Amino acid sequence: MQGISACDMNRRRLVLIVDDEFVNRQLLGFIINRDYDVIYAENGREALEQIKRHEKMLSLVLLDLLMPEIDGYELLQIIKDDANLRRIPVIVLTSEKSAEVQSLQLGAADFITKPYDMPEVILARVRRSIELAENNVIIHATENDVLTGLYTRQFFFEYCQQHDRYCPEMPMDALVLNINHFRILNELHGRPYGDNVLRIIADSIITLLSGSNGIACRCDADTFYIYLSHHNNYDELLDEFMDGLKTVNLNNRISLRMGVYENVDKEMDIEQRFDRAILACNTLRGNYKTAYVLYDMQFHEREIYSEKLIEDMYIAIEQKQFKVYYQPKYDITGDTPHLYSAEALIRWIHPEYGMISPGSFIPLFEENGLIQKLDRYVWEETASQIARWKENYGVTIPVSVNVSRINIYDPNLENELIGIVENVGLTPKELHLEITESAYTNNSHQIVETVERLRSHGFHIEMDDFGSGYSSLNMLSEMPIDALKLDMKFVRNICTNEKDRRMVKLIIEIAEFLNVPVIAEGVETKEQCDLLKKMSCDVIQGYYFSRPVPPEEFNSFIEKELSS
Repeated sequence: MQGISACDMNRRRLVLIVDDEFVNRQLLGFIINRDYDVIYAENGREALEQIKRHEKMLSLVLLDLLMPEIDGYELLQIIKDDANLRRIPVIVLTSEKSAEVQSLQLGAADFITKPYDMPEVILARVRRSIELAENNVIIHATENDVLTGLYTRQFFFEYCQQHDRYCPEMPMDALVLNINHFRILNELHGRPYGDNVLRIIADSIITLLSGSNGIACRCDADTFYIYLSHHNNYDELLDEFMDGLKTVNLNNRISLRMGVYENVDKEMDIEQRFDRAILACNTLRGNYKTAYVLYDMQFHEREIYSEKLIEDMYIAIEQKQFKVYYQPKYDITGDTPHLYSAEALIRWIHPEYGMISPGSFIPLFEENGLIQKLDRYVWEETASQIARWKENYGVTIPVSVNVSRINIYDPNLENELIGIVENVGLTPKELHLEITESAYTNNSHQIVETVERLRSHGFHIEMDDFGSGYSSLNMLSEMPIDALKLDMKFVRNICTNEKDRRMVKLIIEIAEFLNVPVIAEGVETKEQCDLLKKMSCDVIQGYYFSRPVPPEEFNSFIEKELSS
């Protein structure tokens, strides 16, 4: 529903006077026609015809209750039940106080008492009722989502708070409902199809709430918030939503996911309650085995833990709580393996939590962009360590560092890396850069351009986790790389799984065709090492030679290599 236009604001309002007494109609008309255009009806049936004829222009109905044909009560009920007519305010004309309660229940806006002896009071009531009704139209336009009719986010939270004030003891659940891959549905079938899906889901939500105590809104393009009295069967609830979509669910392409925060803590801010439901809902991305998940204390503890890590990240860098460990890579092409290079791997020695696995903080920092700062820290620490080894032993031990996807899109990446190596007296070829295969598949043209510029400065580029992504052979032939790093999941079962063994052999043949070495990581046994050597793998990294170690322990690998 739209708001009031400038043209509407300037026009004279149209008022319908309904009374079976001619004198009463004329008297009221005389009082208000100075400020309003007036039309008349002498009974309820005629009034209904006038209302429908002037539905869009009519601003007010002055309605007598006791009339032939259709009386005032019946007409009030008809107006109340019609979604298009109920916006028109009705002032009841009555001399009976007892009629007020029933009239209010039927939607009356106000009363004018007979006989009409105070014209200024009548005009004030007419003006006030029209203004309130028009303001309600404007408010409705802003508080309701135009497409679905549900509340908008801002008004939804306000009404949730009101609900809590009036029903403080009622146990409530916060639900977040999301359509999986909604953007793809829009692109495949068009926006009208997507809009229809949203309307159907909204209708199902409205049906749900009509039988229970609750409020709902469309929060984002494809996300709905629902605040309702505690529910016991969410499988059944999701089935109801999916049943509603059957008529438009082409090839079962539509799927939903839902996060639920049960029995909400009403001392908590209303938006925080839905943040918890969102957190639960987001854990289902890419999970098609389960359609809903309940937020529990484990979620809460993980949330607090994650926030603590994010909060502590800056001081951890300042205090050098992050330690760079080094895992050696060995060239196995000759009779005896020899030290080829190393990989820098980050560890966090947290003052409260102790040693934290990279799997706990790296995905977290990747999600919120902090990984850029951590990457730079690793680059600087690694470059300094390479320079120290070069000074102490007179040889360069190249070390590979990870370049996160977000850094590849940083226009200042080249200058940062060049500045880091030059600052400690190194050349770019002494710092190797690892970029995951999956990074190349997103906006590959830009990635390739960035990598080509880095290589032109002398940086050595390794494609990490090769075999875990979806690079086409055509794209692979165009990728500027200096080494392929074999995903460790192929190495893990290479001695027992024929498919993995054949896949490794194929990747090595691809690398030979591209004239680049293959680095196999995750090698743990002599049997794996011997088999990879037999397949013509070039370089091996893994626990078979060494776990990642701090730089002072890595010194022994350099010293052993120099003494051999």
